[in-house]
Amino acid sequence: MKHLFERAQGSDKAVLVHIGIGRTPLREDTEEIVRLAETAGALCVGMVTGKRDKQDAALFAGSGKVAEIKTIKESEDADLIIFNHALSGAQERNLERELSCRVIDRVSLILDIFAQRAQSAEGKLQVELAQLQHISTRLVRGWTHLDRQRGGGIGMRGPGETQLETDRRLLGKRISQLQSRLEKVQKQHHTQRRARLHSGIANVAIVGYTNAGKSSLFNVLTKSGAYAADQLFATLDTTVRKVYVPEARPMVLSDTVGFIRDLPHQLVTAFRATLTEAMQADLLLHVVDAASPERDAQIDAVNLVLREIGADSIPQILLMNKIDCTDYPAQIHRDENQKITTIYVSAQQKLGLELIRQALQEFFPKVAYESPSNETTLSDQYSDQQAV
Repeated sequence: MKHLFERAQGSDKAVLVHIGIGRTPLREDTEEIVRLAETAGALCVGMVTGKRDKQDAALFAGSGKVAEIKTIKESEDADLIIFNHALSGAQERNLERELSCRVIDRVSLILDIFAQRAQSAEGKLQVELAQLQHISTRLVRGWTHLDRQRGGGIGMRGPGETQLETDRRLLGKRISQLQSRLEKVQKQHHTQRRARLHSGIANVAIVGYTNAGKSSLFNVLTKSGAYAADQLFATLDTTVRKVYVPEARPMVLSDTVGFIRDLPHQLVTAFRATLTEAMQADLLLHVVDAASPERDAQIDAVNLVLREIGADSIPQILLMNKIDCTDYPAQIHRDENQKITTIYVSAQQKLGLELIRQALQEFFPKVAYESPSNETTLSDQYSDQQAV
């Protein structure tokens, strides 16, 4: 489906909008939408904030605030308005008419980033499915091309079907095709996981808020080259590596897609095949940015998605990452039963990695097993580290 206004060539000059509904706007909300917009390639030229008891049914922000947005948009010559909220199809269209430019919401922005980041065939399928499911909610009457089509030829004359009905039919067909292909991928993953289960291999999944350092930690633990960068959603595709921890069972470590607050439901559904690694894990290593002032909210956001995919009952250890940016030392915290609950580490400085090894040894006690020479040995990571 096309927007009323086509995307301009090059970077979009965007005005960001955050309206606190029924509460005081949170600082991290505006900081995060800026990072999301920049990640998508937009040039942020203005920010409009405000507060309402409830959203306006037609314009979300109300006519007065929309007039303020339009003034900033015109003064900055912006060609895109990004709302840090989920907009209805009607609200999006009404705003585009009022502002005479493209308007997208938080869901569309995240979908756009995912479309840029997807590398594997599976990831591209998942993103396309999520985008089509989102577009299908925008197929409503009100577009100029939705007139009834005439029948063609003798015996075929008649009212035909509306363009709206045609669009829905084609979208539904494509969505069904994508779902079928993703089901095959899920079956392949299930076969692989079943083989690991029968061989006694433990499954450890790394989860966490986007940009918490998951991929960096995954790389230092497995000596792999998974893409890692200081940006939101740096990688979408699950990476799985075998690792060998002395005095522990054989195991595989998987790096999953990063989570975010208000993660679009379409993405949670579409990425279920990828998130299955977390759903089927024996242990979750929940990576947290210890230096973030919003770390508690980020932990809650990750746990909310884990509940949504049915992974909230899986044992979890918090890995408080980036302690090199804090005053925290590398350390382990235990509960009243002496089970490890939290480990303070730094993937960047390779601090506390020995503590992760200790936790895996305790959680997966060793059984009779010989390490093949081609497997990564976590103990190798500590040869140049001081004892913790």
